[in-house]
Amino acid sequence: MNKLFHIFKVDETEAKKISEQPNEPHNHDYEELLIGIDGELEHFIDFNITKTQAPFVSFITKGKMHQVIPKPYNGKCNIWGIRFKSEFIAETTFQLYSLYHDQANLKLENGFCFQRLVTICEMMYAETKQETIDFSIIKQLLSVLFTMIEAERKKTEPQNETTQKTQHISFGNFLTILEENFRRPEGVEFYAEKLFMSSRNLNLICQNILEQSVSEIIETRKLIEAKNLLISTEKTISEIAYELGYNENSYFSNVFKKKSGQSPSEFRDDMKNMLTS
Repeated sequence: MNKLFHIFKVDETEAKKISEQPNEPHNHDYEELLIGIDGELEHFIDFNITKTQAPFVSFITKGKMHQVIPKPYNGKCNIWGIRFKSEFIAETTFQLYSLYHDQANLKLENGFCFQRLVTICEMMYAETKQETIDFSIIKQLLSVLFTMIEAERKKTEPQNETTQKTQHISFGNFLTILEENFRRPEGVEFYAEKLFMSSRNLNLICQNILEQSVSEIIETRKLIEAKNLLISTEKTISEIAYELGYNENSYFSNVFKKKSGQSPSEFRDDMKNMLTS
């Protein structure tokens, strides 16, 4: 996907088209949120197949292998699809990875609370149809949407099943500490000590949940923030490198290009062209 944000709808016709096309399990380089108003979702994710009838919410994190087949139910299919790059809401993305690990699909109750989610989707869609799109409005609406979904999750799922798993608590604590310190040049040992555990155990937890090492997650968080700064500020590459704890501008540029396939300046130019086209 070459956009920071994209919102679309899947109706009966589109669902039929998707079901008729080859649709092997795959992953993608963006985050995807599905909000089902009508219809059914057959979803292969986390190595299981589930069927969830609307109203539902499904969140697929970047890089996760999955297969989605939307289907009409009682003759109806009406699903909002939202795709966005990790850096679009960088301050929230890693928390989402923790919350939705092994629980991508959430069945909701119809009513006022669910309708608020639909209203926010309609507002975001309307903003994308403006002659000049204000992405700051969409960003705020998307953050509110996830906050509301998490509030609904807490109502429908027992706390002891969703938040009391030791690994998830430790991982959540790691993400909190990471958010406070990722701009500093700290390594695995720093975070492990903060969590009163060994580097090995922290790496095992991160591998189990994100299939990445601690070092990879730290670098990924730095990369997301670097992209965010390249898009939203006029800071030089050197200033951004220094702000994110890199002593050498050349090392930062090499890491950025290795992970994203572009140099920082190429990425900035592409995003400017995308946002002004």
